[in-house]
Amino acid sequence: MFAPRRTVRALVVAATAAAMLMSTVSAQAADIPPPGEIVTSPNVTHVGTLPKLPGLEATTNSDIAFQGDYAYVGNYGGFSIYDIRNPRRAKLVSGVLCPGSQMDVSVYGDLLFAAVDNSRNDDSCSSVAQPASVKESWEGVRIFDISDKKNPKYIKSVETNCGSHTLTLVPGKSRDRRNVYLYASSYNPNATFPDCLPPHDKISVIKVPLRNPTAAAVVKTPVVFPDGGNETQPGLLLPTSGCHDITVYAEKNIAAGACMGDGVLFDISDRENPVITARTTDPNFAFWHSATFSNNGDKVIFTDELGGGGQATCNEATGPNRGANAYYDIKRGKLVFKGYFKITRYQADTENCVAHNGSLIPVKGKDIMVQAWYQGGVSFVDFTDSSKPKEIGFFERGPEPDGGGGGIWSAYYYNGYVYASDFRRGLDVLKIDDRRTDPAKGVRLDRLNVQTQASYGHGH
Repeated sequence: MFAPRRTVRALVVAATAAAMLMSTVSAQAADIPPPGEIVTSPNVTHVGTLPKLPGLEATTNSDIAFQGDYAYVGNYGGFSIYDIRNPRRAKLVSGVLCPGSQMDVSVYGDLLFAAVDNSRNDDSCSSVAQPASVKESWEGVRIFDISDKKNPKYIKSVETNCGSHTLTLVPGKSRDRRNVYLYASSYNPNATFPDCLPPHDKISVIKVPLRNPTAAAVVKTPVVFPDGGNETQPGLLLPTSGCHDITVYAEKNIAAGACMGDGVLFDISDRENPVITARTTDPNFAFWHSATFSNNGDKVIFTDELGGGGQATCNEATGPNRGANAYYDIKRGKLVFKGYFKITRYQADTENCVAHNGSLIPVKGKDIMVQAWYQGGVSFVDFTDSSKPKEIGFFERGPEPDGGGGGIWSAYYYNGYVYASDFRRGLDVLKIDDRRTDPAKGVRLDRLNVQTQASYGHGH
């Protein structure tokens, strides 16, 4: 752990501010930054913060996708497009106001795909929330034409069972390369929801013909837990009824699913029919949230979204093994647990903090990841030894001045810089300068959808 660059006076101010924010102050409170103040390790620089698209100021930023010189940032109220050709002079280009959480985004060519897991009265961008118990309600995936970056156009919607909490883009292969597929992950069925009935336990597979994207449609709804998932483990946020997020490693025909109470591996040789090949549970995990493969595909990191992302779990009381990353080696097709990682910088009791979305930093021969932790900020972790992952850098802010929720949703490395979507503020641009990560500066990608992994040197 690095010592933040703070003066003695700042430490006193930090302790005072923390005391004002909390009725009970932990022994670590003196090391909590003042509200909103940025602190970093010596090897990390905050380049700047890009504002949200006007009209999205009050709604939450979510996931990020990249293509060419542009970053696409999802938001519960739509999405923003940024020109990042010169990261130190990046700028907002345009965006779309189109409400419907979470607006998880992926891009491919002239298309942007956005996930909607919020029941609406119709599929339009002027829709309003409507209960899922109403048969006519809509939720699923929206498709936009982004060929004109200054004027994106909404061209198609696809309704899916239980909506689309997240989506994963899967390129077709061989003769199927003129198509891409979307795995729409959803869960939490209810007997009163006509389009989301128990037990669910499935994903929706959408086929998108690249030459005719308005013909996109659900082609399969494979049940991935035919015998049911993990439903009885004490401490689960929710029993397994589907997957929260799936990461595919298309060139290897594998995928890793973070499926509520279960961590799984899939064979995706048949893009329309992913099949579980390995499965594990963990008594320390409350909610399997996301997954990331190592570059050579022999490790996978799963994250636990303890408290659903809304609670203060980066504290001494919660401990180091809950709300954390879990590292697994893949041995003979099975998941073999190796260890946990959690940030050791304790956060204030007002700060929602838990393991969240991150990506690999492309250093050949090493396994290094950058990752968001909500109000815990951004952490850089070397997990080359998966039994002993260690933090090598960080960025964070002090608690939100109003004592509310916030923080960094996703933090991803793309062509030399890290881009982090802050709930409230917009898009943070960060730079790490470290001998362990410097080799990544020579790797250039033409696309990055983080849930669509490709080996270094290949466009995502």
